[in-house]
Amino acid sequence: MATHTTKWGIMATGGIAETFSKDLLTNPAIRGVSDVRHEIVAVGASRSSDKAADFIKRINGPSTAKCYGSYAELVGDSNIDIIYVATPHSHHFQNVMLALEAGRNVLCEKSFTVTAAQTRKLVETARAKGLFLMEAVWTRYFPSSIEIRELISSGAIGTVYRTIADFSFNMHNGSDKLSVDDSHRLLNRDLAGGALLDIGVYSLTWVFQTLYHLWPETEKEEPTVISAINQYGTGVDETTTVICQFLKHKAQGIALTSFRVATDPETSGDGSPCVRIQGSAGEIQVFRDTALPKQYRIIRKGQETEIIDIEYPKDPERGNWGQGMYWEADECARCLRDGKLESESMPLSESIAILNVMDTALKQGNVEFPELISSDVFSADSPLNTGR
Repeated sequence: MATHTTKWGIMATGGIAETFSKDLLTNPAIRGVSDVRHEIVAVGASRSSDKAADFIKRINGPSTAKCYGSYAELVGDSNIDIIYVATPHSHHFQNVMLALEAGRNVLCEKSFTVTAAQTRKLVETARAKGLFLMEAVWTRYFPSSIEIRELISSGAIGTVYRTIADFSFNMHNGSDKLSVDDSHRLLNRDLAGGALLDIGVYSLTWVFQTLYHLWPETEKEEPTVISAINQYGTGVDETTTVICQFLKHKAQGIALTSFRVATDPETSGDGSPCVRIQGSAGEIQVFRDTALPKQYRIIRKGQETEIIDIEYPKDPERGNWGQGMYWEADECARCLRDGKLESESMPLSESIAILNVMDTALKQGNVEFPELISSDVFSADSPLNTGR
């Protein structure tokens, strides 16, 4: 089979864009991939082409990549196969719509949007225009995640009735204040900060990929949602617990997230699991951490525990780099090659279902965001697109 090359445009030049782009530039052979490869052909910063040029230097990227000083210029580049949107999730709706309206396929960082209504609008637009769209929940595409889903489907731990997942980190500093400034994106209401949208989405990812995702389409049900939220002084959630009750399947998913305590206070040794997938004949435990697991264990009744360590291949020719984001990029490349408009591993309907859960939880906790970032009315001239 000939190798398919996907040409990427990168929207934004922050930390997550750097990690993803450096993964794009790794040799696919390090992870046993030969059918697809990736090329960065353009980078767009919101206000300065110099920032885009500096970004290319930081990632040791190709000197041939175009450097744009606006998102509008980036999405107007017809040489791009797909745009990776790496802006804050407060900006995602406007930024992704800008790309879709320009006829560009899109991979958008999580959380997809601030509200479910925004995600529904993006999905409607992509489908109407015949464009590929996917939420970049990288954990979904790890071989270990696929292995765990296959184990569940095979009945390895019986029928799964409960998944408990936690992604939390401790920013407590001995007072009511947290250890970062109130203007930090994690606590900034204007940037749709808060634990749930930023890291709690990973807890929900495990709930959905081990329950909802594995049921036949005719058997899928959106859950009843009960949440408990502690608000921080800036108006965002600092600790959130979401219970998803799937009545038809007699199943429950419990997603936890917090800025006050850590998922695992241990820094060495076995620690405690960040995810427990509990079935009628055993359970699967995932360790350190929810977004980037290092190990999982299969515990069956009356049998020895099976321990599987998780590896993230490194490229020795690029400073021994490799973070695991290349697998979601490979998924995009294969979908584009095969003419698919969405991924079977992360269907758009499932992104909507997860946003519906987060919507409900935030409303129950009286967490609201400004109109500028929560509106589902697109404007190419929005300051979220122009940087003004």
